[in-house]
Amino acid sequence: MTDAHPRTGTVRGTTVAVEETTVHRFLGIPYAGPPTGSRRFRPPVPAAPWQGVRDCTAPGPAAPQNPESPAPPGQEPRTWSEQDCLNLNIWTPGTAGTARPVMVWVHGGAYLSGSNSDVMYDGGGLAAATGTVVVTVNYRLGALGFLHLADVLGAGYEDSSNLGLLDLLEALRWVQGNIAAFGGDPGNVTLFGESAGAAAVGTLLGMPSSAGLFRRAIMQSGTAERYRSPQESARVCAEFLELCGLDRTRAGEILALPVERILEAQEQLVQRTAAVTFAVPLPFQPAAGTPSLPRPPLDAVRGGLNTGVDLLLGTNLNEGSFAVEMRPPAPGDPGYPDRAAAVLASTGGLQPGHTAGYAAALEQVLDAEPSGRQLLEAAIADSVYRQPSNRLLDARSGSEGRNFSYLFTWRSPAMGGKLGACHALDIPFVFRHVETPQAAFLTRGKAPASLSEAMSGAWASFAEAGVPRLPGLEWPEYGPLRATAILDQELRVEDDPRRELRELFAAAAH
Repeated sequence: MTDAHPRTGTVRGTTVAVEETTVHRFLGIPYAGPPTGSRRFRPPVPAAPWQGVRDCTAPGPAAPQNPESPAPPGQEPRTWSEQDCLNLNIWTPGTAGTARPVMVWVHGGAYLSGSNSDVMYDGGGLAAATGTVVVTVNYRLGALGFLHLADVLGAGYEDSSNLGLLDLLEALRWVQGNIAAFGGDPGNVTLFGESAGAAAVGTLLGMPSSAGLFRRAIMQSGTAERYRSPQESARVCAEFLELCGLDRTRAGEILALPVERILEAQEQLVQRTAAVTFAVPLPFQPAAGTPSLPRPPLDAVRGGLNTGVDLLLGTNLNEGSFAVEMRPPAPGDPGYPDRAAAVLASTGGLQPGHTAGYAAALEQVLDAEPSGRQLLEAAIADSVYRQPSNRLLDARSGSEGRNFSYLFTWRSPAMGGKLGACHALDIPFVFRHVETPQAAFLTRGKAPASLSEAMSGAWASFAEAGVPRLPGLEWPEYGPLRATAILDQELRVEDDPRRELRELFAAAAH
């Protein structure tokens, strides 16, 4: 057992041995007040201080969510609570001595699911191996975190579509005020996340109130373009209220609606959304043009907001493989090429006439004619992940902070290799969990430990000093040559990988 003394009150955690190193672990610390009762659908408030010693030896609950289908391999249904979900976990090599870099993790899950206590996000291995303080954060999800009620409920609900992001800002404020008690440096905080977690990081880069709350950012398979207009968000809200059995005149009843009823309507909306998209269904997203997010994040970044933040940004080679392999066309459904055209038009912003050009560019990259599956997988990877990442790096051209790019290409042996370097495969490498049973579905026990050591070390060195260091290899800043680290069993740096595809999207945008 070990105690720490943040400003909110004394907490008691546990001491565990990880990789022959002692790590102190504090779980389920509240960083904000309960978002319930009169606080439902409202911005977070700081956690109230407590008297005595708070037991922080067990994880806190996740935010309310429906079970994932299919569930992640080895993942039990998450325990959730609307009352106590705004909590965080901390792993630290020590609570005294020289202040250590702090890495604050934002979990993914399409803004619908996930938890800071999922096994893959256990920060013990990363903290032990790199000497950093690792923090993992819960935030409100789905309708409770992103439902745009401003038009129907008025004053006090202007930012209801951005509550999940405001939760993260409150967590960062808590870290600034309290992390020194856990051995962390409040002036050296890196915010990092994957998928929706990385999208949250990218969006926070464009939120004025985030300025000064983190010094560096790492985005794994994320984008600064995952948002809606207030008008589109209002349309989604009207549809959601209808699924709750409410209309505009009765919208206020949602404030007291049982959370289970909200989750039921949420799942119905997810299924509707999934039926009309061949990429990732995202019924709930932040809204730009709101008090906390006045401009689209990419525009704000291009205008110089958070220019001093160092950024490490990348994607996996085969981000779309899960969507392709887990949802094969049924009789009568559009085939793979038609699905690819729909994704490129609806998500990638390419006109239908560009589909043939995309296929030709992909053929140049692959040096072979792509199959229908390859065409759809690449279309999802480019439209949803890779090209938005390229646009964010371009938007940061001339920034005061440094920018680094990567492409993760190690291929999973799962499903006969069909998944490739799939979405989320990078997570166990960063957190040093490639040998765990939970990672086995994707790694099959064949993940190179050297790649995990290299990635966790690069992430930590970036958090420490703003420069990711790889063994035996210089990782240049992203600039006119678009230098990109290729993360695989053999590490290398390549200028402008998959250039033909990037140029096609760039030309179509003009």
